[in-house]
Amino acid sequence: MRFIVYALISAALFGAATPLSKALLPSFSAFQLAGLLYLGAALGVSASAFRRSRRSQLLKMDFRNIFRLCGAILFGGVLAPMFLLLGLKAASAASVSLWLPLELVATAVFGRILFQDHLGKFGWLGMAGVVAAGILLSYGEGSAGIKSGLLVMLACACWGLDNNFTALIDAISPAQSTFWKGLFAGSINLSIGLSTQEFNGTAGAVAGALGVGILAYGASIVLYITAAQNIGAARGQIFFASGPFFGVVLSAIILGEMVSQLQLISAVLLVISLMLVFLDRHEHSHVHASLEHEHGHRHDDGHHDHVHAGPPKAVRHSHRHLHRPVSHSHPHWPDLHHRHSHGSK
Repeated sequence: MRFIVYALISAALFGAATPLSKALLPSFSAFQLAGLLYLGAALGVSASAFRRSRRSQLLKMDFRNIFRLCGAILFGGVLAPMFLLLGLKAASAASVSLWLPLELVATAVFGRILFQDHLGKFGWLGMAGVVAAGILLSYGEGSAGIKSGLLVMLACACWGLDNNFTALIDAISPAQSTFWKGLFAGSINLSIGLSTQEFNGTAGAVAGALGVGILAYGASIVLYITAAQNIGAARGQIFFASGPFFGVVLSAIILGEMVSQLQLISAVLLVISLMLVFLDRHEHSHVHASLEHEHGHRHDDGHHDHVHAGPPKAVRHSHRHLHRPVSHSHPHWPDLHHRHSHGSK
């Protein structure tokens, strides 16, 4: 339950980023603002990322985790925010907010094709509903909406890959993952922005962009990664997909945008679609191979029976540990311990 709450708080913070970014865009180019947002994210998590007990973790990363982190930086930190902000220039913040559940579709599809996530009939129906809602919104925004919709779709596809990469990183903490993504992606985007367009942002606008980055990207990403590592990237997206509704409400409050009838219809369709995805159940007999990694865990979850001196079973803690081979059956989501090939069960 705690990780569901994390995902919902993450969604609220990220939902606020759309109208706030729309308000900041007149002061910056898309690359400049994307850079400041992600540098803010790095700044916001820096203290947590480099507590003394975590400083050596980055040096212990293997090739698989380095590859995943680089993929998250490229797709989620560099490309996705750039596409999103370009799309935000062409359409209302409310509509862009309601397009963002396409990230759920991208996460689930990439998770199924590339990362062996399960997706059943309710899941696929829900995904189709999310896509239909996006088409309705594009129609309502006219030609500009089609252009913006395609850009936001590209952003969501990039974040879909990012979500699957970050959910599998088990060598560094979520805060460290967010720090490195923010530092590298922010530096790259800001450098491109400064080299291609004059910087006209005021000190107040820069502080505002960094503040949005600290909360809407830094704190939000850490909470999402923590949730995704424990309930799976696609399932984490179910709850994270509530973010657009926060964005619509804040667009009306902050920017004074009117909520159209078509947007309301799309919102209802999104709610129904997300409920269908949530109904998707998954249980089958599966085998866990021997695995050694590090992440936050408890000893009463059925997967962590190693013995050591430390906190009680029900207390969450983190250290490197070894899983022995085991075969069993229980309802599960595609978290760090459940990435396996199977049939259509």
